Amino acid sequence: MNSVDDLLNILQLDRISDNQFNGISKTVGSPTVFGGQVLAQALNAAYRSITNNRVLHSMHAYFLEAGDLKLSIQYQVDTMRDGGSFSVRRVTASQNNKVIFILSASFHKIEKGYEHQIKMKPDIKKPEELLSWDDMLDTYGEFLPKKTKTFLEIPRPVEFKPTHINNPLEKKDLPPVSDVWFKLKGDVDQLNLATCQQILTYISDYNILSVALQPHASKAHWGNTQTASLDHSMWYYRDFDFSDWLLFSLESPNSSNARGFAKGNIFTRDGKLVASVAQEGLMRPINK
Repeated sequence: MNSVDDLLNILQLDRISDNQFNGISKTVGSPTVFGGQVLAQALNAAYRSITNNRVLHSMHAYFLEAGDLKLSIQYQVDTMRDGGSFSVRRVTASQNNKVIFILSASFHKIEKGYEHQIKMKPDIKKPEELLSWDDMLDTYGEFLPKKTKTFLEIPRPVEFKPTHINNPLEKKDLPPVSDVWFKLKGDVDQLNLATCQQILTYISDYNILSVALQPHASKAHWGNTQTASLDHSMWYYRDFDFSDWLLFSLESPNSSNARGFAKGNIFTRDGKLVASVAQEGLMRPINK
């Protein structure tokens, strides 16, 4: 996938019936289906059952089984509630009649009320000052570990620019924080809010678990640690678009019992908070 058009071709599901949909997969470098893809496809299915113009405000999901890249994914949408202000949908994803993922999503009618938000970090480096993943591959490719280089070589519809580049060859524990700018590749002018939320959810599964590995970087890395997303939650606050860079500001408060927890906030360049994310993932040391 090289652009937002390629991504939309994956996220827009084929309708089988009123409440059943079918999706296909594309690899992002892992041997199984990318969690962000399943999250976004499930939201696409849920949104297509909403007929009263309500807007997604939160979702909570569990990854039950690793998805097979070679098989299509079937999505079943169940209406849990259509109240005076909120609509709730449950989405179940299956392969070969086996449930691999479940999601609950809540939609809210547009209302006015009190507003406040936390501020974006001051003095954070702007994206124009930073190297993207593509730039890092061009600049440092011959020095990178094979797995890192292979991962960066995969074409993506999103450009990422971390504010700090961690040296994978330097065996040093790092603070459990990370800030990454991101921007879609291609024409984004025609994207409505529902589509933007689905794409944002897709992107939110990138980078998040890596921040929980950073405090253990002296001994832990992707090659000697079994990792997998276990659950994922997201809250959507304000309208936004993808015409400019967005900042994913991440931290990991805890890791224990072979699990790591990370959370983050997503801001526009001018500091508007548009969403928050939380995820717990498997971080199991591989004993060779």
